[in-house]
Amino acid sequence: MLTYTPDPERAAAAAARQCYSKFSATKAYGELTQEEIKRLLRKIISSGHLSVLEHDSFTFVVEGISRACSHQLVRHRIASYSQQSQRYVKFDELEFIIPDSILNDEESKRMFLEGLEGCKETYRRLLAKGIPAEDARYILPQASPTKIVLTMNARSLLNFFELRCCLSAQWEIRRVAEEMLALVKGVAPTIFENAGPFCVSRRICPEKKYTCPKWTELYKKGCGGAPA
Repeated sequence: MLTYTPDPERAAAAAARQCYSKFSATKAYGELTQEEIKRLLRKIISSGHLSVLEHDSFTFVVEGISRACSHQLVRHRIASYSQQSQRYVKFDELEFIIPDSILNDEESKRMFLEGLEGCKETYRRLLAKGIPAEDARYILPQASPTKIVLTMNARSLLNFFELRCCLSAQWEIRRVAEEMLALVKGVAPTIFENAGPFCVSRRICPEKKYTCPKWTELYKKGCGGAPA
């Protein structure tokens, strides 16, 4: 994580306190105890008053993901993104992202690497001929690596985790989401204490996949509610 709102839980709790008190958020920010902050945050989250969480922002640097993954990431619209440009950055060396399903099958791996090498070689030859990088990049596959800086507020992150931490999510963006969740839990544990896929955050499964390993694990522990 690159940066985040200083004392994010205090900031959100102060905003919540101002909504229901004659005192200003400035006064609440300085005087709230840690126990009051936890109580306020749990109350607003359980009641769905999530707008106060929008005052907290978290900025991440995500590296070593594929363009296929970043295309999914930027679909989350309430966020800000700064992605490494293929127009202005020429890639002398490319370490492509390869799914485990391909890596673990020798024939598939051989075919995949042959295709990638062809793309890589054509890209180099186009650049050598003077073709602009913004045009040569058209030959690059979705396995191409990228780097992106993204900023989301806490409310958007809760929704992001519900969708992307789910076992139904594509494996690469799920890994990104799980790492992001671990980071924000370290700085805002109360806000994100129940964050995760819908079966964790709301004890429901919108896709009704009650044979899902995660749902089964939670249901056996009595945390998921009875299947519909």
